[in-house]
Amino acid sequence: MTWPFYDLRITSAEVVLRGLSDADLPALLEALPDDLEMDPANETFANLPPDVDRRRQLVAEVWKHRGTWSPDAWCLDLAVEVEGRVVGLQALEGEHFPLLRTVDSFSWLATDVRGRGLANLMRAGVLTLAFEHLGAEIAVSSARTDNAASLAVSYRMGYVDNGLSRTNTPSGPFELQHVRLTREAWREGGGTAEVSGVEPCLPWFGIGGGIGPEVSPEVSPEVS
Repeated sequence: MTWPFYDLRITSAEVVLRGLSDADLPALLEALPDDLEMDPANETFANLPPDVDRRRQLVAEVWKHRGTWSPDAWCLDLAVEVEGRVVGLQALEGEHFPLLRTVDSFSWLATDVRGRGLANLMRAGVLTLAFEHLGAEIAVSSARTDNAASLAVSYRMGYVDNGLSRTNTPSGPFELQHVRLTREAWREGGGTAEVSGVEPCLPWFGIGGGIGPEVSPEVSPEVS
């Protein structure tokens, strides 16, 4: 298959994370919340209305992540599905992953499904993929210091503070709180999800299959 992630499924209680396809884009754009800040590094199109340009940027990012995928630098976009409806996006990314075994993550949800604990289930899903199937050793994340909801998800998963940095955003400079989680701490906390369809994806992460340095996860490729 040209893009094996279409068959990847991560089931975390009521949340299903699956490889995002172009067929999901209309629903994803419908769910796009007004308070989601786009990457300040993105080019903006001055001749487009701001709401239209935000949607263009989202689609462009999805296509960019596919087109620039490398075992050494990747970003996996997963559709968040609840009760058969796409309600958000969960991403997992790695830089120099076969060497550093470190992943980062980011996500967003439609406003009408917030407050149900879905973000916790989404993060548990991608951490299960990273730690139990890809051989990751460290997971990091970051959030603005005033984003209490995002930081609460990280702390609930067992992340610990890992320093502050200052960054520019569309609404001005803000401080970011960085957090860090080890595989050992993750396993002590439990909360794994069910993962299927991962084996065809492993070479794309530089795991076996003759693409990049081999990484050997410590458990079998399927969790039940």
